Amino acid sequence: MPRASRKKASGTKATIDTLLKENRRYKPPSSFVKTATANKSAVYTTAAKNPTAFWAKMAGELVWKKKWSKVLEWKAPDAKWFVGGKLNVTESCLDRHLTNGNKNKAALIWEGEPGDRKTFTYWDLYRQVNKLANAFKSLGVTKGDRVAIYLPMIPELVIAMLACARIGAIHSVVFGGFSPESLRDRINDSQCKLLITADGGYRRGQIIPLKHDADVALADCPSVEHVIIVKRGDFLLRVKEGRDHWFHRLMQEADQYCPPVYVDSEHPLFILYTSGTTGKPKGIIHTCGGYLTGTYATSKLVFDLKEDDVFWCTADCGWVTGHSYIVYGPMANGVTQVMYEGAPDWPDQDRFWQLVEKMNVTVFYTAPTAIRAFMRWGREWPDKHDLSSLRLLGTVGEPINPEAWVWYHDAIGGKKCPIVDTWWQTETGHIMITPLPGVTSTKPGSATRPFPGIEAKILDDEGKEIKKGGGYLAITKPWPGMLRGIWGDRQRFIDTYWSKWPGIYFPGDGARIDEDKYFWILGRVDDVINTAGHRISTMEVESALVEHQSVAEAAVVGIPHELKGEALAAFVTLKDGVERSDKLCHQLIDFVTRKIGAIARPDQMVCTPDLPKTRSGKIMRRLLRDIATGRVLGDTTTLADPAVIDRLKRQYEED
Repeated sequence: MPRASRKKASGTKATIDTLLKENRRYKPPSSFVKTATANKSAVYTTAAKNPTAFWAKMAGELVWKKKWSKVLEWKAPDAKWFVGGKLNVTESCLDRHLTNGNKNKAALIWEGEPGDRKTFTYWDLYRQVNKLANAFKSLGVTKGDRVAIYLPMIPELVIAMLACARIGAIHSVVFGGFSPESLRDRINDSQCKLLITADGGYRRGQIIPLKHDADVALADCPSVEHVIIVKRGDFLLRVKEGRDHWFHRLMQEADQYCPPVYVDSEHPLFILYTSGTTGKPKGIIHTCGGYLTGTYATSKLVFDLKEDDVFWCTADCGWVTGHSYIVYGPMANGVTQVMYEGAPDWPDQDRFWQLVEKMNVTVFYTAPTAIRAFMRWGREWPDKHDLSSLRLLGTVGEPINPEAWVWYHDAIGGKKCPIVDTWWQTETGHIMITPLPGVTSTKPGSATRPFPGIEAKILDDEGKEIKKGGGYLAITKPWPGMLRGIWGDRQRFIDTYWSKWPGIYFPGDGARIDEDKYFWILGRVDDVINTAGHRISTMEVESALVEHQSVAEAAVVGIPHELKGEALAAFVTLKDGVERSDKLCHQLIDFVTRKIGAIARPDQMVCTPDLPKTRSGKIMRRLLRDIATGRVLGDTTTLADPAVIDRLKRQYEED
């Protein structure tokens, strides 16, 4: 079990105190190792000796119209990968599968929240993408134009992304749960020429009025010339003559073949907006050749993809995880995927496990936030279903605490499935730190080692390497899928990611490295609290809280303290059936003190039915800080459930 450890390694200058130590270790099952795509540790040493040769080999497994003349040009902070190469990414994701035996293989098995289902073979997707690409062209969209995509999790979302890539247009997917204001700001920032949306979508039995919200946004989006509407249901909407077009009618009229537009390797593939500390979203730019290489390679090796796998990444394509591990990486590998529109708890809390059983899912990739929700709901839900088809589990998003990792391993994986705990970002494009399931022994809560060809280190404020202990995560060499900039704001790109140390990428996360050279992500450095001279990651205190048998989820923030500088305020959600009481709050404070020490003792403990989260599932700690300090609340436009804030404020006042 984890125990307190407050000693710093001798000879190092740890800049973040590391409090928890995890001793459990899980070796890959021998049966898994025998058939694993990566089953020898030599892949690490080979890639380390010549990273560019490793990435060139991976790129060589894709379809290129013209091969590159140079693998990498690097002048910090600017990288060019596969210089001089030309390609169209849809040829690797679609065209080649028509001649390699995958033509009639299921590419997408889609289920809507109401239970409707469609299956698309690679041939089906190829035809749909070609027709929509021609429809885009008929509306004046050409290479380099930006197209906004505002759709629910339906197959047309994937088709629209690939149709943009087919003609060299740049897609900007906006999550279907975002507000009209968020959509407007993203459209205007990148000056999108066309918007594709739907009449509506479903979420927990409710109708999301996408076309209505799009119309509100478009009242102040002068760059949009045309709107395409996908008919998801029989939802009320208004159609603006001359601007609005029905998807199904355009598809009926479109030619069946669209020649691929070949672009330079460094041509932008998409812009994806991520939250910024200033309140203005950052438009992250990813390009074609390097990004596709990175997502293809990581999908192949991290998820150990096989010909008969059924892969399910539960993310929404409105986030980078959906871009990289629903659309581009898996499809370049020719895998069969599950795609689901709705929520994991609708109509019951076993919806995911119904789908796993019904569709014989073999590889399952989800977020720690979801796993902690599954824990909270109880084992009776997964235990209702046969999950024996699963052979590999993955986790993505916030760092996963060890107890959630072990629950996932036991309750969902049946103690037989390796877990790949992956660290990466919208900005990195693809997985950066991860186990290889046929090679790496795992430790619950650790992302383990950098992916082959990736160089990561832990540095202190001066940029000196920390060999053991806590500090700042740094990526010290360029990688293929790296962001190429922030749309329209080069200085922000430099200031945000490249200003801490010369020529080194700073992702903004704290991390520690242990005696086995395993990486433990500690979360955003914004969430490191300086209390009584100690720099503590809130993630480790949260991890200790979640070990308590009554706690399902926890979030810890710093609040001003006249003696300590900062004190800890903890917000916890309790497991179903557990009653909140003052006695329990005191027990939780004492529990943290025993697990970690008095240094991490929370000054405040608030039991709440919910925590404020973004629509991608990340806890919005800045809003908790606002509540705990009595400040006016910050921006709440990305909240999944705005009513959570009112409930939290009432509970905080009671406690």
